[in-house]
Amino acid sequence: MTRPVTTRDLLPSEQAFVAAMQQLGSGRFEYLQIRGGELILTPWPVTVRYIQFATPKRAGVPTAATSELRPQVTELFTYVRETDAGEIRELEVRDGLPFSMQVELAATRLRGGGV
Repeated sequence: MTRPVTTRDLLPSEQAFVAAMQQLGSGRFEYLQIRGGELILTPWPVTVRYIQFATPKRAGVPTAATSELRPQVTELFTYVRETDAGEIRELEVRDGLPFSMQVELAATRLRGGGV
């Protein structure tokens, strides 16, 4: 699969997940399944919202109208697309963008046998 650069390059599941990250703002998703290079969103992953008190809302949250993807989003979906099977145990989201993740890989880790 190609590396996504704009919102037009996203699969429907990826578009739905970008919207969910933006809506979450800050928090994490747990137990996201990857099959055949795509996120499996049924059932929906566990979602945990971080609530912060006495902090100003950040203005850097991207909007759905933005066509070009932020580098963090591109990196996330490039990784997912290159992974045949696995589970994202935890994906931390900050300001509506993927920040870090912990991944459990299946024995067939990556397509083509790479590391």
